[in-house]
Amino acid sequence: MPPTATAATPLPPPLRWDLFCCVVDNFGDVGVCWRLARQLAARGQAVRLVIDDDSALAWMAPGGTPGVEVQRWPGAGEPGDVVVEAFGCDPPPDFLHAMAQRRHPPVWINLEYLSAESYVERSHGLPSPQRNGLTKWFFYPGFTPRTGGLLLEDGLLEAQAGFDRGAWLAAQGLAAQPDERVVSLFCYDNPALPALIEALSAAPTLLLLTPGPAQRQVADLSTTPPLRLVRLPWLHQDDYDRLLWACDLNFVRGEDSLVRALWAGAPFVWQAYPQHDDAHHAKVDALMATWSSTHMPSPVGALWRAWNGAERDAAQVQAAMDQALSADLAPPWRRAVVQWRSTQLAQADLATQLQRFAQARMGAEATATLR
Repeated sequence: MPPTATAATPLPPPLRWDLFCCVVDNFGDVGVCWRLARQLAARGQAVRLVIDDDSALAWMAPGGTPGVEVQRWPGAGEPGDVVVEAFGCDPPPDFLHAMAQRRHPPVWINLEYLSAESYVERSHGLPSPQRNGLTKWFFYPGFTPRTGGLLLEDGLLEAQAGFDRGAWLAAQGLAAQPDERVVSLFCYDNPALPALIEALSAAPTLLLLTPGPAQRQVADLSTTPPLRLVRLPWLHQDDYDRLLWACDLNFVRGEDSLVRALWAGAPFVWQAYPQHDDAHHAKVDALMATWSSTHMPSPVGALWRAWNGAERDAAQVQAAMDQALSADLAPPWRRAVVQWRSTQLAQADLATQLQRFAQARMGAEATATLR
């Protein structure tokens, strides 16, 4: 049974939150924002999500959720108590003007991208005075106690503990055959994909392909038994979590699915967003450094680097795939991931830290006003 998160201390009264999101590409921005909005609302907060492209919510969050109002950019209404701009998207000018006109301006937070790099600890919680007289605060998610933590819904691990893999797969029209490993693939375009397919074909494998680059790239490759392919439809966020719980190995990409794979506690491989100058290699190395105390098998690191393009020799890439994906490596890999997850569960989650940060800033502003 997965470990349970430590009990959160009592939180102060509900606040009104404005969460601004610009969808750049790949649905990661809206995925993170929706999870945060839903988590805040589940705790009794009033959340208004202002988004420039809400089309992905039709499959990601069909039916919405109580407590979250979705508005198309630029939105309407008076600013609430807390304004969160996701990933430096800058709220609309009229809204910023209305923020500055309030007698008690809202707490303005720039929620940054998730990274394990060292600058995160240095930058987390820093103020940025603005020309309109307000202060914007930088809030960085992260993997250490000196960062803002990770998104983790209340009750997620309890739900995972009661999860029935066979029943969920059957509900999707799927069934794993005896001795068949189940693998999910969610990726960007990746030249190492043919090597992965060859490595997975060495043992009975049910490969579940998510929509987008995974399905498109595999369609151009020849595959043979004992590898079976299934093309999945778009899944809403809860079912994507269940997909990761149902698999023996998960290939994930970007920010949101990285965190979901970690909570799933199964072996996983992360693909950072590829950058033309290879800056993403530093992000991968920094993340791997966070598992230094977990006894992660060394071939896993070689696989992560190969999957992220740090190794370009075709023979070396294939060797990294073959070694890391052997059956003998699966048990120690899983134990290491579970241990890594335990270190993250010992820290307060992102929504809790955001709430505490906002309340602390509101208290500081009120004290300054009385002086």
